[in-house]
Amino acid sequence: MSDLAVKQKAEDMIAYGYVALRQFPKSERHVLSQEIRQSLWRLLRLIVVCNRRYYKKTTLQDLDAELDLLRSQVRMAQSLGYLPFKKYEVWS
Repeated sequence: MSDLAVKQKAEDMIAYGYVALRQFPKSERHVLSQEIRQSLWRLLRLIVVCNRRYYKKTTLQDLDAELDLLRSQVRMAQSLGYLPFKKYEVWS
């Protein structure tokens, strides 16, 4: 069985995210960086769960909310200067 395209994209996003998050200052590595990492893994988890469920509506709503949260966190990291604009552009 082949993987979902969205699952593969999420895995690629996680891999890129870990590289981008290494540039965060030490003071933010366990705060905003950790929150972004947790959001990335929750997003992947919700994709897998949604693929397995018969009734997907509530899981898709949770997935949408988690994606909005991740977007806000990445945008905040860029506006605070922790994430260079080029990496923000690629990530978003």
